[in-house]
Amino acid sequence: MKRLAGFIKKEFIHIFRDFRTLIFLFGIPAAQILIFGFAVRTDIKNAGIAVLDKAKDEISTGLISKLESSDFFILKENLMTDTRIDEVFKTGEIKAVFIFESEFGKTLINEGSANIQIIADGSEPNVANLVTSYSRAIISDYTMELNRAEETSAIPVEPEVKMYYNPNLESQYMFVPGVIAIVLLLTCAMMTSVTITREEEFGTMEVLLVSPLKPIQVILGKVMPYFLLSLIDVVFILFLSWLVFDIPIRGSLILLMLESMLYIMMGLSLGIMISTLARTMQQAMFTSLLGLMLPAIVLSGFVFPVESMPEIYNWLSSIIPPRWFVTIVKNIMVKGTDFSFVIKETFILLAMTLLFITLSTTRFKKRLE
Repeated sequence: MKRLAGFIKKEFIHIFRDFRTLIFLFGIPAAQILIFGFAVRTDIKNAGIAVLDKAKDEISTGLISKLESSDFFILKENLMTDTRIDEVFKTGEIKAVFIFESEFGKTLINEGSANIQIIADGSEPNVANLVTSYSRAIISDYTMELNRAEETSAIPVEPEVKMYYNPNLESQYMFVPGVIAIVLLLTCAMMTSVTITREEEFGTMEVLLVSPLKPIQVILGKVMPYFLLSLIDVVFILFLSWLVFDIPIRGSLILLMLESMLYIMMGLSLGIMISTLARTMQQAMFTSLLGLMLPAIVLSGFVFPVESMPEIYNWLSSIIPPRWFVTIVKNIMVKGTDFSFVIKETFILLAMTLLFITLSTTRFKKRLE
């Protein structure tokens, strides 16, 4: 028994001395609890809305204030004409537009009902459903308060709901852009994350040491085959999306392919950077798979709205590349936007790509030395 106790004690000492094992045992479960506990929300909060108030009377203004004062919505824009509805939706900041008919208050008091139209962004079906449900509840509460104040028995207002871009609220309009972003990131990063470590494990690093190639040339040489294969993968995924799910590409196909090429380069450079940091192929694959998959799914915004997350997770999601590419794909494929609506996301991905390439080159130089 003493021998067994001594052996167990030795194993405990090895475990506590290995920082990576402690991270795996305690760090990852803690991170998952925090991410799923705070970031994963099935409700909405701070969703951006726009209003087109044709009445501008006391009742319509009061209802707008009621919507704005709730924790669910933030009034971001007052529209003057309905011609700007498509434009505000394309910015991605507006989840719904509320349109009040002319003489809304007068019609409600005299006739017992009035027309409110809710146009929701159907490219995010879950968010659209929640926005319309919360809106109906707030409008119903307001009309009940109005009934009591006016001592009338007015019929509650029943909004007319319209879904923009996705009238039938088909879930594939939300999932396909997200799946494209995550699959490409994991494939590119995981495939290239083992390249440098594989050279060391197979004993071929010495060949690179004596070769006339510069570090940037070695990195480009390892990246280019995966870049071309990933580009074929993009074409295949888009073809399947159109063939199986009947998702059209409403925007420019050339623009979408150029953005995909940038995203692929970003994923490949991230994988190379992981490869220069990891010591073994196992470490590289573990880091690229586990370290990227969970944040990419939870914090990218394609399943759970980023606006509903606590502020710290909103900041964290900003450094997750899929968040920006999901927005790009959704804007081009579903909303049919041009480059002017994805400039911000494009430059963020470009900056990430340059950063990862620079870090990879620097790290690779050190490893060669």
